[in-house]
Amino acid sequence: MKRFFLFCSGVDAKILEQCPSDENKYVGIGATVFFTGVLAFFSAGYALFTVFESYLFALFFGLIWGAMIFNLDRYIVSSMKSNGNWGRDFFVAAPRLILAVFLAMVISKPLELKIFEKEIEGELVQMEQEVYKEQEDRVKLRFQSEIDENKAQIATLKSEITKMTIARDTLVRMAIQEADGTGGSRNRNLGPIYRAKKAEADNAQTELDSLLAMNLPLITQKEEIISGLETKIQDEIAALEQTKYNGLAARMEALDRLSKESEAIYWANIFIILLFISIETAPIFVKLISYRSPYDYLLHEYEHQFKMTNLENTTLLANATKNKILHDSQVGTYLNNAKIKKEKELIDHKMTERLEELKGQDYQFGTL
Repeated sequence: MKRFFLFCSGVDAKILEQCPSDENKYVGIGATVFFTGVLAFFSAGYALFTVFESYLFALFFGLIWGAMIFNLDRYIVSSMKSNGNWGRDFFVAAPRLILAVFLAMVISKPLELKIFEKEIEGELVQMEQEVYKEQEDRVKLRFQSEIDENKAQIATLKSEITKMTIARDTLVRMAIQEADGTGGSRNRNLGPIYRAKKAEADNAQTELDSLLAMNLPLITQKEEIISGLETKIQDEIAALEQTKYNGLAARMEALDRLSKESEAIYWANIFIILLFISIETAPIFVKLISYRSPYDYLLHEYEHQFKMTNLENTTLLANATKNKILHDSQVGTYLNNAKIKKEKELIDHKMTERLEELKGQDYQFGTL
């Protein structure tokens, strides 16, 4: 187990054998890196199970995610080297710290969803009801304007009937009061005044009957239209699919709502995130705040020795290359010069022979 945790810390086992006092430190760092990968596995497994609802997918992709986080953490820790200058070490470690914080927040979120699962389930039920209510409202809104228009027309038609009925009743009452002497002329008789008022009341009754004959069918028709629209609304509401609101995004939204509604959940959420950040950044801070240990000196010596050897080899190779280039250049120049000289001598010799030939030809011509 100790060898495994040392592997997780990314330490060089051969160098560490020379400084056993550093073993415990790197065992602790390796264990932290390993268990961070384990937490990442559970976190990704739960998150993927809420998406695919398959244990096989959750296990497979959880292992991949946990291995990736483990490898990243191991690389982050193993790539940090103490140079004895805290400010410089912190500056070099800053990008690694930022990456560690980001990884901690990614790992912590699914586990937060699992920790607050019961509270989230209750909030999801409420969110489902809100979504279903919103769908109902959208369905009703599509028909509401037509229903309101028909209701307004019915109200207008009924208002006309009511006004005509009140006018008729008033005229009938006035005729009756004129007949029994309780109103009008105060004379109890069925004289011309009564007959005139009775005629007015009869005319009002006739107009009311005509209005009823015209408005009542319209009212019945519009009430049937409203009833049909309301039936259609109920049918469409019944056809709505009330799917389960249970995805990863829905759970995150539910947790966010719970955090806003409950101060206890809000602070618990914050402390869980801080806990994972502290776990993820612990190995980096351990290496930052620790004094330069024998392992660091030996590692620096080994790397410096390799660097110097590499510098020596590259310098020798560079010098050999320069000497070879200089040798080839000088030899090539000498060969070119010798070749040019030889060609010049050959040309001069041929020119001399040709001149002698020409002189002999002139002499022969002169004798002839």
